[in-house]
Amino acid sequence: MKTLTITSEHVRDGKYTGPDVSDYDGHIELESDLGWVRFEGDVCARGQIYAKAGSGIKAGLGIEAGLGIKAGLGIEAGLGIKAGSGIEAGLGIKAGLGIEAGSGIEAGEGIEAGSGILCGFGIACAALAVSARIVCGACHWREPEGEESEIRCTRLVSGTVVLGTLVEVGEPNQPDSEDGATRINDLERRVSALEKGCDR
Repeated sequence: MKTLTITSEHVRDGKYTGPDVSDYDGHIELESDLGWVRFEGDVCARGQIYAKAGSGIKAGLGIEAGLGIKAGLGIEAGLGIKAGSGIEAGLGIKAGLGIEAGSGIEAGEGIEAGSGILCGFGIACAALAVSARIVCGACHWREPEGEESEIRCTRLVSGTVVLGTLVEVGEPNQPDSEDGATRINDLERRVSALEKGCDR
């Protein structure tokens, strides 16, 4: 599968000016240290969308990948975010509508969705704010085991959990924060391992 590599030549004043990425038949990869790259419309790839360290994705409309979506900084969409496998961001994840992932979802900061969240395995983030329902552990090819269906966050700001186990680990300045951070890291490793299994 071919790869479109986005470099500084495709970005002017933080805005993407390169080839059309509204329905790209392959992978989309953003080089390191581009900062936040703003896309006017949709960012859609049949393969994966990967922004390296120091690069983030802001789409005016939706973001969709046949495989996973990963960004060294954050991921933000005016509409929805959808990935065939996992979604991972070094900072936050924000969608004007829903967020859907075939595997897990993890963010170094908070996750915010204008509607609901649907994912095959676990969620790990700081604050979690959802306008509608949260469905975690909806894997269709096998039954999630143990913590694979956990929604692990510092706190649930809004939203209704209809599937999955909510585990609020507390804010970083609370006594249990070190244990909570350790458990989030454990979940991230498990999610990563599951995604690799899905990609094979």
